[in-house]
Amino acid sequence: MNWFDTVFDLLKYTIPLVVVFGFIYFILNNYLDENYKLRSLDMKLSNQNQITPVRLQAYERVVVYLERISPSSLIMRTHKSGMSSRLLHTELLKSIRGEYEHNIAQQIYMSNASWELVKSAKEEMINLINVASQKVNDNADGLELCKVLLDITKNVEKLPTQIALEYVKKEIRQSF
Repeated sequence: MNWFDTVFDLLKYTIPLVVVFGFIYFILNNYLDENYKLRSLDMKLSNQNQITPVRLQAYERVVVYLERISPSSLIMRTHKSGMSSRLLHTELLKSIRGEYEHNIAQQIYMSNASWELVKSAKEEMINLINVASQKVNDNADGLELCKVLLDITKNVEKLPTQIALEYVKKEIRQSF
């Protein structure tokens, strides 16, 4: 037996062994990849089942917030008999900001566009109240501020809260 025969015998056993190991590696690798994908999908579905109710609650809270900061609702909750316009102005702003701070975490569950509209609605409502307050004497009765604020809102085609509310509702319908 010469050197060539020895190499040939070695290759005769090695090549099939390499082919079998390659095939096993390929099969095992595909199996593990599929298994990983299935586990990832299961985990995503599990997370989605847990997060969906939380997301819906976040949207509900934001809808309530937008409704509560609309001028008529805000006035009904905040105005008390005998309040001066200055005190009412302060309380209206405090109510908007306080509720916003209470609901700020909801942005985690919403799209950036929705949350930006919510923030914009808050800022626009504050601006609207400030404009109305500038038209009324600080010592005037709070009812006068209420009337001016409601008069201003009558001239607005759509309040910022309505715009944000419509967008949020549209996003909820598309998402769920």
